[in-house]
Amino acid sequence: MSVGDIAGLIAAIAFVALVGFLALPLVKLGKFFDQSTDSVKELTNHTLPVIDETASVISTTNAQLDRIDTITARTAELTENASALSTLVAATVGGPLVKVAAFTYGARQALSGMLKGKGK
Repeated sequence: MSVGDIAGLIAAIAFVALVGFLALPLVKLGKFFDQSTDSVKELTNHTLPVIDETASVISTTNAQLDRIDTITARTAELTENASALSTLVAATVGGPLVKVAAFTYGARQALSGMLKGKGK
């Protein structure tokens, strides 16, 4: 063997060692990607039911909000009707009550004036 053959053999061994040294991080990187893929699959498996349940909750909430909207509208109608009724009662009963109160006040004043006039 010549010196060139020995140098070539050393260079080949060095190259094989370099390839082996560089292959180790690549293998570890491959394992990392495999674990990352498994983690993403697991995350997806746990996330999809949560998303489905959230959609169901939102749908139920929308139905409840529709019911609350109906109740609120009917309560507003009831309040308007009660206000109109109280205005009607005040107008119907209030006028005559004021007249009766004015009449009784006038009658009391007249009677008290007549009684004071007799007492003099």
